[in-house]
Amino acid sequence: MAAKIKKGDKVVVLTGKDKGKTGEVVEVRPTEERAVVRGINIVRRHTRQTAQSEGGIIAKEAAIHLSNIALADPKDGKATRVGFKLLDDGRKVRVAKRSGETIDG
Repeated sequence: MAAKIKKGDKVVVLTGKDKGKTGEVVEVRPTEERAVVRGINIVRRHTRQTAQSEGGIIAKEAAIHLSNIALADPKDGKATRVGFKLLDDGRKVRVAKRSGETIDG
């Protein structure tokens, strides 16, 4: 199955503590069905000091389930579902269901 959400996409959070916020996908984990989004789902980790890193409380993004995020429509930035379309030259591109805009160049 082709990926509906990819690294670098702008997404909208649908549920949870960050509902309504938008961010850029930093990493996608297809086997876990999760994605890491910049600035979303920030968690605080208490880490022990090592030779390489300093100890303390570090805030970082945790993965969020793919069902809780939706692609932002290229036209108006609102959440949209994703469809696929074959172009005349044989390329398969992602299409925003909301506006019909193509997502992949």
